[in-house]
Amino acid sequence: MDPLKELQTRFARAARIEEAASWLHWDQSVTMPNGGMLARGEQLAVLAETSHTIIADPEIGNLLAKASIQDDKWHQANLREMKRMHIAATAVPSNLVSELARAKAKSENAWRLARRENNFTQVESAFEHLVKLSREEAAALGEAKGLSPYDALLDQYDPGRRSCDVEVVFERLQLFLAEVIPQIVEQQGSWPSEPAIRADAETQRKVGRKLLQTIGFDFEHGRLDDSLHPFSTGTPEDARITARWDAADALSGLMAVLHEAGHAAYTRGQPATWRSQPVGAAAGMTAHESQSLIFEMQAGRTPAMASFLAGILKDAGCTASAAAVQRALHAVQPSYIRVEADEATYPIHVILRFEIEQNLISGDLQPHELKAVWNDQIRSHLGLPAPDDRDGCLQDIHWFDGAFGYFPTYTLGALAAAQLFQAAEKEIGTDNLHANLKNGDYSSLQGFMTKKIHSQGSLYASSDALIEAATGEALSTTAFERHIRRRYLS
Repeated sequence: MDPLKELQTRFARAARIEEAASWLHWDQSVTMPNGGMLARGEQLAVLAETSHTIIADPEIGNLLAKASIQDDKWHQANLREMKRMHIAATAVPSNLVSELARAKAKSENAWRLARRENNFTQVESAFEHLVKLSREEAAALGEAKGLSPYDALLDQYDPGRRSCDVEVVFERLQLFLAEVIPQIVEQQGSWPSEPAIRADAETQRKVGRKLLQTIGFDFEHGRLDDSLHPFSTGTPEDARITARWDAADALSGLMAVLHEAGHAAYTRGQPATWRSQPVGAAAGMTAHESQSLIFEMQAGRTPAMASFLAGILKDAGCTASAAAVQRALHAVQPSYIRVEADEATYPIHVILRFEIEQNLISGDLQPHELKAVWNDQIRSHLGLPAPDDRDGCLQDIHWFDGAFGYFPTYTLGALAAAQLFQAAEKEIGTDNLHANLKNGDYSSLQGFMTKKIHSQGSLYASSDALIEAATGEALSTTAFERHIRRRYLS
C-alpha cells in the first residue's frame, strides 16, 4: 500500500461526505420546511461524525509518518494540509462533533423563526447550548494547537491568522476611517436628493439572472435561489448562490448577487488536478472574501458598472440614471445592516462583531447578554440608537450557525480585494479593465483572479502568503486606504 495514495483516497472520501453535508445545508436554507429541522440535524450529525472519523483515524497519523517527502510542491502542500486537518480532527471528540452538528441545525432553525418574529428570546435557549459546545470545541482545538480558544477557531477559517495580528490591523483601520468618514459624509451632503431605486422581487430576480449571465456565471454548473441570508456553497461542478430582495432598494439584492458570484467563481476555479484533496481547496476565508468583495465592491461599484447596472434595470422597467445608480452605490452613511453597508463603514460592522465574539468564546460575555451588548456597540461604534432585534443581533446567521472566528476575514478580505484589484488594473490596464466593466464584462478580471488566486488552491501555507505572491506586497491597509480616498474623496 502506497501511504500517499491511501491518504489521498481517504481524504477524498471525507471531502465527498462534506460536500453532501453542504447540499443538506443548502436545502435547509432554501427549500426545507421548518418541520424537517430535527431530522436534518440528525442527518448532518451523522455526516459530520463520519467525515470526522475518517480524518481523525489514528491510521491517518501512521500514513502521514510513512508518506515519503515529495519533491513536487503540490504534494508537499497537500501533506501539510492533511497534517493540519488531522491535528484538528484528533483534538475534538467525535461525540462533540455530532452534538455540534445537531446544535447548529437547531440554533439556525430557531434563528430563522426568531428573526421573522423580531424576537431574540426565541433563539436564546438554542443559542446558549450552541455557544457552550463551541467553547468546548475551541478549548480542545486550542490545547492541540497551542493557541487560545478563540485563535484556534480563527485558525480554522484562516490558517495562521492570530487575533493579536487582527487587532493591529483593525486599530490602524479605525484611525483611518475615523478621519475619512466625516470628510466623505460632508462632501456627499451636497448631493441631490433622489428617490430610492425600487423594483419588486420578481423584477430583481430577473435582473439578477441577467447580471450573472453577463459576468460569466454558468447556469449549467450553478443556481441562483432565494434565502433569508445570502450565501454561496457548492463544488467546482455545481456552485450555488442565494440572494434576498428588498423592494425598497433594488440595488441591495444585486450587490448580494455579485458578492456571492465572487465566491462561486473561486469555487469553480479551484485546481481540477487536485479535486477533493486538501490542497485543492480554497486558501481560507480571507482569500475567499477577497474574491466576493472584488466582484461586489471593487468592480461592482465602479462608475463603469454603475452605467451597466442602470442599463439592465432600465431594460427591466426600472428607470434610474447611471449617475443615480452610482450615487446610490457610493453613498456613505452609518447604518444597521452589515451586508448592506457601504465600503467605508462596513469594516466597523466587522470590528464590533470581532470584539463581541471573542468575549462570547472566552466566557466574558454570556449568550443572554448578546442583545444588550450588541446595542451598546452599535451606539459606540456607529453612533446609532438601539435597533430592533431583526436589524440588530439577529441580522447575521453566522453565530447562530456556530461560525465563530469567521467575521474578521470579511474586512481582511476587503483589504486583500483592494490590493488584488489594483494589481489587476496594473496587469490588464486600468482603461481596458474599466471599459470591460462598462459592458458588465468580468472576463479579464476573472481571468486574472483564476490565474493568481483560484488555481492556486491551498498551495501556499496562508492567505497572506497567497496575496503576497499574487500582488508582490504583504497584506496591509495601504491599498484599501488608497482605494477609499480615490473613490470617495478625489
